[in-house]
Amino acid sequence: MANHRSAIKRIRQDRKKRLRNKSFKSFIKTVTKKFMKEEDPQKKEELLRELYSALDKAVTKGILHRNTVARRKRKAALILRAAKEGTKES
Repeated sequence: MANHRSAIKRIRQDRKKRLRNKSFKSFIKTVTKKFMKEEDPQKKEELLRELYSALDKAVTKGILHRNTVARRKRKAALILRAAKEGTKES
């Protein structure tokens, strides 16, 4: 255990930040899973907007790195495009 008052305070702050980040990351995972499971391209597009919003918010809060978010957004866009092209063929 820390001995200095500043170290003890830092531990308290880190605990709060970790819980906040953990809950937000969990939310992002939930939105991502909903997006991946959806079959209807129109609903998938709505979920993509929600996913983009959550990812952008994570960058502004400093939870995720901007390049990580850019990679995830690009991957989601490719998945949506593939879903739309798959419905056109059938």
